Amino acid sequence: MKSKYVIGIDLGGTKISGAIADFNGDIISKYIIPTNSHEGEKVVLERITTVIEKVIEESKVDKDKILAIGIGSPGPLDAKKGIILTTPNLPFKNFNIVKPLEDKFNIPVHLDNDANAAAIGEYVFGAGQGTNNMVFITVSTGIGGGAILNGKIYRGNTCNALEIGHTTIEKDGPKCNCGNYGCAEALASGTAIGRSAKEAVERGEKTSLSSYEKITAYEVFKEAEKGDAAAQKVRDKALNYLGICVANVIASFDPEMVIIGGGVSKGGNIVFQKVKEVVSKRCFKAMSENTKIVPAALGTDAGVIGAVALAIMESR
Repeated sequence: MKSKYVIGIDLGGTKISGAIADFNGDIISKYIIPTNSHEGEKVVLERITTVIEKVIEESKVDKDKILAIGIGSPGPLDAKKGIILTTPNLPFKNFNIVKPLEDKFNIPVHLDNDANAAAIGEYVFGAGQGTNNMVFITVSTGIGGGAILNGKIYRGNTCNALEIGHTTIEKDGPKCNCGNYGCAEALASGTAIGRSAKEAVERGEKTSLSSYEKITAYEVFKEAEKGDAAAQKVRDKALNYLGICVANVIASFDPEMVIIGGGVSKGGNIVFQKVKEVVSKRCFKAMSENTKIVPAALGTDAGVIGAVALAIMESR
C-alpha cells in the first residue's frame, strides 16, 4: 500500500491535539495548540488546519502517503454527514467540519464522537486488543462511552449511541446538565463527586475536605485513602452508581470486556474493586464472570491515538 500514514485530531474545548502516525499507531510527530473556541467556528477550523499542516511539516512525510484524517470531537454530531451539530464547549452549530478540510488537503476526513474514537483506540492499540465485543467508558468531567460490536464501532441510528452518562440511574436524583434527573453523569462523574463532597462540607460534616479551597474528585480520593469517613462515603456512593451503570452496559451488550478510562479511573484499585462488586451483585453470573473490567491503557495520548485509530479503521 503506497499510503501508509494517517493523521489524528483530538478536538477539545480547551486544546486541539494532532498527530501523524503509521498503521502501527506509532506517532511520527505531534502538535498541540489552544482551541480558542471563544473566537468562533471559523477560527477553530483555521486552528485545526494549522495543526494538520504542522504535523505534516514536522514529520517530513510526503502528503501523498497520508491515507486519511480522523477527528474525534465532542457531540452530538452526525458522523455520516461530517457535521458537528452542537456542543457546549465548542462554537459549532450544524457545522460541516469535514468538507472544508477535505477540500483543503484533498485527503479523506472521518469525524466521530470523541468517546467513540477513544473506544476505537483502545480496541486497535490499547486494552481491547484481541476482543471482538468491548465497551469503553470514560469517567471524568462527564461520562461517555463507545462500543465495538462484532469488530465494528457501533454508532446507532443518529451516530450518538452509547451516551452512557445520560442513562437514568436514580429516577429522583440530581438534575443533570442535559436536563434530565438522576443521570449517571450527575451521580458518578468526577464533577458529581466534587459536588457531593462540597455539599458534605457545607452541611458541616467533620472532614479533612474542609481544608481545601476547591474540592474535586482528586481530593476526595486522596482524603478517602487517608481514612476520612466523609470522603469515603462520597467516593463509595459514586462508585456504587458507576457500578450500576457498568452493570446495565454489561446486561445490554454482553461484552468480553469493559474498559474504564478518564480521570476517575485513576483513583486506584478501589475504583475497579467497587465496580466489580456491584456488577457481580447486579448481573447474571454467566455475564459478570465472563466480562473483564479493566483500566484503559492509552493514557494521556488516548484522544489523539483514538483519532488515529478512527482514520485507520475507516480506511480499511
